[in-house]
Amino acid sequence: MQPGQALREHVLLLGHDERTPEHKHTRGHLVYPATGVLSLVTSVGSWIAPSNRVVWIPAGFEHRHRAHGRTDMRIVFMAPSLAALLPAHPAVLVMTPLAREATLALTGAERRPAGARSRLRRVIIDDITTAPEQPLHLPEPRDDRLRAVVALVEEGMSNPLTLGRLGHEVGAGERTLSRLFQQETGMSFPQWRTQLRVHHALLLLADGVSVINTATACGWANPSAFIDAFTALVGQTPGQYRRSLREEVARPGDDHHAGRGR
Repeated sequence: MQPGQALREHVLLLGHDERTPEHKHTRGHLVYPATGVLSLVTSVGSWIAPSNRVVWIPAGFEHRHRAHGRTDMRIVFMAPSLAALLPAHPAVLVMTPLAREATLALTGAERRPAGARSRLRRVIIDDITTAPEQPLHLPEPRDDRLRAVVALVEEGMSNPLTLGRLGHEVGAGERTLSRLFQQETGMSFPQWRTQLRVHHALLLLADGVSVINTATACGWANPSAFIDAFTALVGQTPGQYRRSLREEVARPGDDHHAGRGR
């Protein structure tokens, strides 16, 4: 963003796999994928949001975005007084129906007076802070051994190896790797791998892959285990999530876009 440019809500349309350059803003802002799925990528990890979630990015935080599917990205900047009510770190929050409608109204084509925009922002904040932060964050390990393990897991998603076997491949003991995962990501290895699988599943489902084929591609032994893990993290079954994406694309009245600039 150029110095002196107004921090005003707007819309950014991204094509499938389109990415923004790394950037930061002087004010914290919410980023909502009204359609599609949006990744937020930073040096410390990635967050992912389908259309029933919204991403919070604090002021001054270096980040970039990646779209999965045609993505209608709505951006709402927050005054410091409202930003103080949200986490001090990037986070994924539940996008309630009321907060969604307020976001669409705020970023729509209709020009609203400053007072009305301020009230809509307050509605959004009040509603999205009623639910806890969502566990859709995938931390990025820094240890070289963990990075090597991550690469192997990502390459062999459909054929998962035990941590002991992965350790053998990278020249580190299972106990050491387990301790490092907890230290660097705040998660056990099974928890981290489940997060990775769900992230990957969100993208495959957005591309139209079936639930059964997604479960297989992401390394689950059976569809039931996949459905349970996915629902626990996303708040919808995989089938409900796929249907919601189709409904968002077909939803009338949202195609009033304000341009492509940040």
